[in-house]
Amino acid sequence: MKPSFTLREIPRSRIATFDTSAVALTKHHVSAMLEFDVTESRRRLQQLRRQGTLISFNGWLIKVIGTVLDQHREAAAFLFSKRKLIIFDEINISIIVEKKVNGKPVPIPLLIEHANSKSAAEITAEIEKAKDQSISGTDIVLNRKSYFLENLYYSLPGFIRRTIWRVMLRNPRFVFRNMGNAVITSVGMMGKINGWFIQKSIHPISFGIGSILRKPYVIENEIKIRDILNMTILVDHDVIDGAPMVRFLNELTRLIETGEFTEKVPS
Repeated sequence: MKPSFTLREIPRSRIATFDTSAVALTKHHVSAMLEFDVTESRRRLQQLRRQGTLISFNGWLIKVIGTVLDQHREAAAFLFSKRKLIIFDEINISIIVEKKVNGKPVPIPLLIEHANSKSAAEITAEIEKAKDQSISGTDIVLNRKSYFLENLYYSLPGFIRRTIWRVMLRNPRFVFRNMGNAVITSVGMMGKINGWFIQKSIHPISFGIGSILRKPYVIENEIKIRDILNMTILVDHDVIDGAPMVRFLNELTRLIETGEFTEKVPS
């Protein structure tokens, strides 16, 4: 008896994922697997929702990350040459929005430009608008028109596509303009995962957002049940050393755990 099977076409956006994963293996990323107590942050966000301000947890988290990167811009710098870094004045963050294409869920990139300058409410609204946006199977990035050369890319052999990526990564201005200088992957938000995942990335800094789990946590020498967010952060060791990296992570931890940058509702 012949085995039965189904052939399914791979979405075009996934082909770029294959290529970037291969190129990302050449990066010198340091992985940090962290836990953040987001109990207070979630409480403040829920309070704002009851008062009529819609801020999603992801929108708020993007705002926090954009703000901290703005204060520690070297963490999102690109290696421009063997002796120079290029540090952009703005923080553009690439995220993934899951869309239905021909009835199938497909991850599509969305670039949040100037994330350091926008409010959490503005970022939330931008994400929600992208979720409602109609797309076709030929769309590659949300809110951006696909050009002829981009469409041609998907018909090329794999080794040529990966060579194109390596050439593009030598032009930080192009990468910043089209893919940002940071990326966030929120796989854990789609279900309860008791652990971390370690992503691959071509960006100088990458955030892998895990699940929020209820865990026992030590608060002022007492064990309490808290909301704990798992996160994996990849930092390019070619552009930032250990001490600045720790300062960046300390500030990120402080803002995530205190719930800052949630807008105040006028009384």
